[in-house]
Amino acid sequence: MADVLVSTLLDKLASTTYQYVADEVKLVLNVKKEVEEFAGNLQAIESVLEDAERRQMKEANVQNWLDNLKEISHEMVDVLDEWHTDILRQEVEKQDREGADHLAPQRKVSFSIFARCFCLGQVGKVIVRREIALKIKDLNVRLAEIDKQRKMYNFQLTERVIQKPQTSHFVDMSEIFGRDKEKDSLIRKLVSDSSEEGKGLLIIPIVGMGGMGKTTLAQLVYNDANVKAHFQKRIWVCVSEPFDEIKIAKEISGDASSSSTGLDSVLESMSGSIKGVKFLLVLDDVWTEDRKKWDQLKIPLMQNGAEGSRILVTTRKQNVARMMRATSHMISLAELSEQNCLSIFNHMAFSDREVGESEVFGDISREIVKKCKGLPLAAKTLGSMMRDKRTRNEWLDVLNSKIWDWEEVEQEVFQPLFLSYYDLAPRNRCCLLYCAIFPKDYEFSRDVLINLWMAQDYLNSTENKDKGKIGQAVFDNLVARSFFQDFEKHHDTDAIIGCKMHDIIHDFVQFITKKDSLITVAEDANRKIEVLGSNLRHLNLTFEAYPRDLLPITSGNCKSLRTLIAMNSSVPSVKASFIFEFKCLRTINLCGNLMDVLPKEIGELVHLRHVDLSWSRRLWNLPDAVCGLYNLYTLDLRGCRALQELPDSMRKLISLKHLYIDGCRLLKYLPKGIGRLTSLQKLDVCPLFSVDNDEAFQAGDLGSLNQLQGSLRIRILGKVKDGSGAQLRDNKQLFHLQLDFGELIEEEPDETSVQIMNVLRPHDDRESLEICWYSGSTWPNWLVSLNKLRFLTLRGNRGCEILPPLGRLPFLEKLYVREMFGVRKVGGEFLGVEDDDQTSSSFKSSSSILFPKLKQLEFSHMLYWKDWEGVKGWNKVDSGITIMPCLSSLDIIGCLGLETLPDFLCKIPLQNLTISWCTKLTQCCEKGSGKEWPKISHIPNIQIQDI
Repeated sequence: MADVLVSTLLDKLASTTYQYVADEVKLVLNVKKEVEEFAGNLQAIESVLEDAERRQMKEANVQNWLDNLKEISHEMVDVLDEWHTDILRQEVEKQDREGADHLAPQRKVSFSIFARCFCLGQVGKVIVRREIALKIKDLNVRLAEIDKQRKMYNFQLTERVIQKPQTSHFVDMSEIFGRDKEKDSLIRKLVSDSSEEGKGLLIIPIVGMGGMGKTTLAQLVYNDANVKAHFQKRIWVCVSEPFDEIKIAKEISGDASSSSTGLDSVLESMSGSIKGVKFLLVLDDVWTEDRKKWDQLKIPLMQNGAEGSRILVTTRKQNVARMMRATSHMISLAELSEQNCLSIFNHMAFSDREVGESEVFGDISREIVKKCKGLPLAAKTLGSMMRDKRTRNEWLDVLNSKIWDWEEVEQEVFQPLFLSYYDLAPRNRCCLLYCAIFPKDYEFSRDVLINLWMAQDYLNSTENKDKGKIGQAVFDNLVARSFFQDFEKHHDTDAIIGCKMHDIIHDFVQFITKKDSLITVAEDANRKIEVLGSNLRHLNLTFEAYPRDLLPITSGNCKSLRTLIAMNSSVPSVKASFIFEFKCLRTINLCGNLMDVLPKEIGELVHLRHVDLSWSRRLWNLPDAVCGLYNLYTLDLRGCRALQELPDSMRKLISLKHLYIDGCRLLKYLPKGIGRLTSLQKLDVCPLFSVDNDEAFQAGDLGSLNQLQGSLRIRILGKVKDGSGAQLRDNKQLFHLQLDFGELIEEEPDETSVQIMNVLRPHDDRESLEICWYSGSTWPNWLVSLNKLRFLTLRGNRGCEILPPLGRLPFLEKLYVREMFGVRKVGGEFLGVEDDDQTSSSFKSSSSILFPKLKQLEFSHMLYWKDWEGVKGWNKVDSGITIMPCLSSLDIIGCLGLETLPDFLCKIPLQNLTISWCTKLTQCCEKGSGKEWPKISHIPNIQIQDI
């Protein structure tokens, strides 16, 4: 990790920030020479760090040398950060002097210009400069000593070839190799009803080392058709560590969100959910050897499940199987054969390359696969790594790496992974290792993970590239290298938005960061945790009991902590004493806790970049001191339902990039100063309210936030005031826009809504749009001018009797029409045909393709809709009309009055049709006899469900 830290520091020293700092500081103590020496020594050290990182595993003195280097580097980063913070403070003061209502010209902060507008008093300037200068001189002396020691160790120079970033592509392993025998044997055990195996509750453990494929085997049999047919109920629970009987019981009963905390009541609920039912329960990744905890869970399962029920357990430890008294049915998962590992390796390395390349590198492939020692995950990871290596020399370099010679890393499990790890760029390594702060089976959000990397300055660039885009590239690279799995994808775009980390990879990153990162449980919430280590930088703390406050760490410990996470731990308060213990914090995550306020001393944590208070449902106030966190990138307040307002001085958060407030239902407006945050890239919700308050954010202020990206929901809470400057039409970077009139619902059509819609017109290239509870009587004309629109949802309208002519949208792929209560008929106007009788001349061209790209269409809960008509003459040879040629899925749900379907459905290549809770249409579509059946009889997959 030292190489990444040094690389980050050198980037800072090369930046305009450093250049300005050097010019200012040298005026006091003439330390320019010292600063240059510091940078020079650091560069010399950087060239040998890869060799040092490798040797530290076996040489304690090298490890100590690296620890000292990291300590000095961290301190220098802090020194530069202090100066950076002071520069930001001066910029804020300058803007305030120019007038709080005056929006400063949009520009990126460029520190080289500040020499002309330094406004500190001369005495203050000298004091700050002198303190910075003295710290730099001291650090330079210490680094010079480190550099002398470097020469003693005879490190080898490492040359890194910098490659241009390539577009990531994701390879899905379509087949699993080498487990057919185990699969068949396990299925026989599960479905057998003969002899003693068919009686009672049978527990079958799958035992093997991490990464051997235990979970994969369990998933194979869990989804097998014979297994599905055999059991009435199948349940999958990821157990991991610590073993939480209450959580497991809730998941078994299907009530994971229950607020119940009593073991007896939860077990009773679980018992009821499986009483008399033949079930298959998979308990994945069990570690505990505590028989008492296990018996509390096992006994009600055994007493209530039907005969033939099974529990399938995956674990690395044979002692778990012994504790469960299940060794007689244990399946010990052995290593894969070299041939099966080679199949996995080749699948990952050559799946998208030229035919025959696997033969060219075949001899090296076989030698590399031998190093995997039968570990499927290692074969998969190494295969991914080799995907971009095109020359024989590159392959031989991997084969001959000395990393293979290590013998002591958790019984050789990590040897293949170390090679993949060192093949990553330094930045990517650091981002991967940061994941060690989270527990096993943690569901990572892609965006949150990138924000956390940003907070640690892992995504800095000397070229001032967008940190979010750098983070996305890092995430994609780690996905492509198989460091992440179990992906969650966006429902529309299929982009990966979440993932998990395989348990062996998690063990691996925790092994590397064992001095830097720690996940710990405070069993006695009111007793301080002793000696965690002065080198600890990242701490994830969980309380088993109700704590008094958030300070369980002995005073003087962990003063260099950069990350503190205490999620969902019922912390009732954060005391000022806590603030003064951890002045170096970059990230603090207190989501899901019980504090109602934060102390004003939070403003003393000047290094903070990431503050997560989400789902703190009692939090009603943020102190003004939060606005003194000039380095803050991310403020997450989602789900803080008691929060009524944000501080008026939010304009001072000059670095803020991400503000999340979804679920803050009492927050009726934002401070006007939000409009001055020209670095803001993510604002999930923007409430607009007609308040007579000059300090309230209005629609016109949206125009200055032209860096907004991702998704934005605008909550219209009243008549929009001053919308002339909204200029959403100028914002090209937003992907999804939701206009939510839900709190402005009118029983009668409201023309004010039409005016608001025109004010908030999006850019013509917008790709995703959702309009909710719009109460106008006509649709805005701009809706059909969105020529790049791919995803559209129209929900909740009483005033419009017809749907807009959406068939004209050339790229629309998914359309959801929901709760359109004014619509009685859908016809040619919906397709984009103004007059059904005019079907000849105007549609005999490329424009005659209506809904040319539409793949998925849903109509739901349109209670007064009766008829769905087509276009007259559409099926004539010379009509020139083609309708929905790409439509594959049609869902009609809760449309109680609908009786007819359009004739053109019979020509559409539909693959899936679902009709649910549509009483009249269900009768009309009855197979063989229904009057509408001929229109849908060609569709291969039809599901019709009545009320």
